Amino acid sequence: MKSLIYGNGESRQVWDITKKYKGFTTWGCNAIYRDAVVDNLVAIDYGVQQEIYESDYAIENRCHFADWAILEDFDPEFLKMNYTPMDIHETEKGDIASCVVQGKERETAEKNYEEMINQFPHLDKEDCKNKCYTNVGLYITWLKENDSVEYIEYPREWCAGATAMYLACQEGDDEVYMLGFDLSEYDEPINNIYKGTKNYLSETSKGFNTDNWTTQLIQIFKDFPETKFYWVVNEDASPLVCNNVKSITYKTLDKICEYLI
Repeated sequence: MKSLIYGNGESRQVWDITKKYKGFTTWGCNAIYRDAVVDNLVAIDYGVQQEIYESDYAIENRCHFADWAILEDFDPEFLKMNYTPMDIHETEKGDIASCVVQGKERETAEKNYEEMINQFPHLDKEDCKNKCYTNVGLYITWLKENDSVEYIEYPREWCAGATAMYLACQEGDDEVYMLGFDLSEYDEPINNIYKGTKNYLSETSKGFNTDNWTTQLIQIFKDFPETKFYWVVNEDASPLVCNNVKSITYKTLDKICEYLI
């Protein structure tokens, strides 16, 4: 079994994600659903999850959401008392009295921001604040009948790309091709196809500290030693090096794949 894992780094813009490839299962992350249907969609951030669900993409397409605990016959009105109207994000309620409630309080975001600045005083304060305040607010998503959302039990608190890789390996894929895993550095401009759009950081944001992403990827490589990982890169890229990881170019991958007719 083979899988194509689509991260949202800008390098994958040279690849046609709308095509189906013979013998490959596709996994995508977050807002990729705006541009293509993938076999499996993984979303971690609450705002993106709610956007996907409201679009009805999750009705007919398999999705994997983090922290997607369903509350049956639940009335969330008392929770709203702790949030200002601008921080409440609620979808339209249908015929089902079940919902998913997620969120982060501003006090938590402020604490995370202060800890980050104290630990890394050289970082851009405004940029750090924007990152820490991601997912702030109360997210109430009312469910629809017969959706295709699956709760991610493990891994928890990982990035979407690494989570998609882990889930693909769990399902038995023995060849995993990683596209758009660009690992941009903090001092560089943010590297994401969807920057500046709804539920994403602005185009002027800086990149991320990649230590967490790197740690997650190395853990996957170690947990699945029999799996062959192919990191698809541009000519000048140099990804992580592990025994079961090989880098190939997009041109090489294009020769490997056959279009499904």
